[in-house]
Amino acid sequence: MRVLAKRRGVLGNRQRSDRLLSFMFDHVQAGIVVHKATTEILYANSMASRLLGVSQEQMLGAVNTDPRWGFIGEDGARMALEAYPVNVAVRTRAVVTNLLLGIRRTTDQQLTWLMCNAFPSLDDDGEPVEVIVSFTDVTGLKVAEQALKRSEERLSLVLRGANDAAWDWDLVADDLYYSPRWWNMLGYRDGELAGDSSLWLRLSHPDDHGAVAEAFDNALTDGRDSYEVEFRLRHRLGHYVPVLSRGFISRDASGKRVRVSGTNTDLTERKEAEQQIHALAFFDPLTGLPNRRLLIELLRKALQDSTRSGQCGALLFLDLDNFKTLNDTLGHDAGDSLLCEVAQRLRGTVRQTDSVARLGGDEFLVILEHLGATREESAANAKQLGLDLIAALRQPFRCGEIDYTSSASIGVALFDASNPTPENILKQADLAMYRAKAEGRNGLRFFDQSMQVAADERLNLEHDMRVCLRTEKFVLYFQPQVEADKGIVGAEVLLRWFHPQLGTINPCIFIPIAEASGIILPLGAWILEQACAQLHRWSKLPATAGLTLSVNVSVRQFTDPDFVESTLELVARSRANPALLRLEVTESLLAENMDGIIASMLQLRQAGITFALDDFGTGYSSLSYLQRMPLDEVKIDRSFVAGLADGGSSATIARTIIALADALDVEIIAEGVETVEQQELLVSFGCIRYQGYLFGKPLPLAGFEAALAQSLQTMLAVAL
Repeated sequence: MRVLAKRRGVLGNRQRSDRLLSFMFDHVQAGIVVHKATTEILYANSMASRLLGVSQEQMLGAVNTDPRWGFIGEDGARMALEAYPVNVAVRTRAVVTNLLLGIRRTTDQQLTWLMCNAFPSLDDDGEPVEVIVSFTDVTGLKVAEQALKRSEERLSLVLRGANDAAWDWDLVADDLYYSPRWWNMLGYRDGELAGDSSLWLRLSHPDDHGAVAEAFDNALTDGRDSYEVEFRLRHRLGHYVPVLSRGFISRDASGKRVRVSGTNTDLTERKEAEQQIHALAFFDPLTGLPNRRLLIELLRKALQDSTRSGQCGALLFLDLDNFKTLNDTLGHDAGDSLLCEVAQRLRGTVRQTDSVARLGGDEFLVILEHLGATREESAANAKQLGLDLIAALRQPFRCGEIDYTSSASIGVALFDASNPTPENILKQADLAMYRAKAEGRNGLRFFDQSMQVAADERLNLEHDMRVCLRTEKFVLYFQPQVEADKGIVGAEVLLRWFHPQLGTINPCIFIPIAEASGIILPLGAWILEQACAQLHRWSKLPATAGLTLSVNVSVRQFTDPDFVESTLELVARSRANPALLRLEVTESLLAENMDGIIASMLQLRQAGITFALDDFGTGYSSLSYLQRMPLDEVKIDRSFVAGLADGGSSATIARTIIALADALDVEIIAEGVETVEQQELLVSFGCIRYQGYLFGKPLPLAGFEAALAQSLQTMLAVAL
């Protein structure tokens, strides 16, 4: 009985152990499957059922050759049967550890990654009897690993195409790692040089040693966690590569520095772009000279140096004479070539301490420094250097197949500590240059205060003219044009300006200002509009219906591309008879663009508008163009009329003009007729149309119409 009880106790303990072992297998967080050596499954716990997506009942008795499993290897390909963990363990009779495989669960087709271990149980002969397989779910780790791999691949692609070269310095082991990009950036093979901590100093530019050493010292001694420094590293080919180095310090739990990691960025492209931007911002792209922006800075520096040294300097403002003519005749390529040659000659003539700049177009500037302690000495030295420049520019230039001779007008403004700003000096030199232009070109003039006063007055007049035009305060006067035996046959329209503070301003003063400022365009349009409106009003009365009105047209108006169209539109809108509108042009107009001017005249002539040539013989003085121009009238200039009584060349010229006009079948009119003697001589030459004080001064409209009425009465009395 005692033996039986003992045996029952042993059996009970074994049953409890089996139950405990079964309970443990069912609740452990790993799948456990027991195979017979024949590969038949003897046992599978509940976790194995969940992980594989197959019920425990379905798993019992199954074999490893069952196609339901369909395991996937780590490479993503379907795993061969012989590679299954249990088969490997049976075949090798050895433990299989950490074999990664995947399976799509039959319940939801979700891909699950498993980490498997297989343990074969061998009999006394070493043959496998059973194989225990355990596996855990590592799907989360696998997904994270794949995401990390993709991230590393993307980072690798970015770094491969970027200028960033990574490096890492283990401060504990004093081990420096340089990435392949780091070596490639300098033209070396990976590891070709000893990559110790002294490499940067050995390769850096001598002028940058201090910056490199300071950056490392600061990173390793003070409390900062990063640094940034620019320096240059020597390339294998000998040139230096500009780099931006950024470093980040890592510390251990105690705060001790243990690692410095960072990147070197190749700044070559950025530096080249900066140089290009700098060149575009501060240098003229055609000549390579400093532009206006840089000139102002150079001039400001010259002013500061002049204040410190007590030495005077000068700014020379050069403008090429008749450059537009070169562009129009030989083309802009020839003009650009000339400008480049001018720049070279200027640089070759001035001293090394002087600066040459191009302001724009055909305008150049030269800054002369250290000319002398007194303004008198400085003026003499500046004049000599200016004359040297004029002489250099007088030498012929080769433009294509021809030699072109140019000249320049130069304005000079001296400066010292008393000059307030670079802009003021530039303005003074500009004014002096225009004085040189006005006094015959190809010369040099100095600025004085009278120029400044004249410039200020000119600016004020320009402003007042704009206001006067906007408020229509200009006044039109009419000077009678008479014909023998007919009396007044028309008038020339003349503009008058009665300034509220300055009184009457001579047209010789304000018309050039209007031309230079562009005001002549709206002002000329206003005069034409008023003249056409007056012709329309006169057309309603028999006594005035046949009167002509002559209107002066400037070069600026005729060269405006909209002039023809706007004039035709104006005449049509006013309903004036275009045949009674006579546009007066001067010979100087033809010097600008003869072919273009004549083409515009022909367009206007087709609409009925007539033309008069003013001041004939005083300007362009070419007879060939008369045959091409659609002229209706030629005016004998007042300078020839004034000299008629002397019997000299004036009378000969007047007779020649009258004969020429007769041969060309155009009318002739003499202006500036002031005496009866002049009229009688003109009659004897064959001229019967006149304009001048002998027949009437320019009058406002009411005065002209009164004179017209008186003329009609006189003519009627003579007829009776």
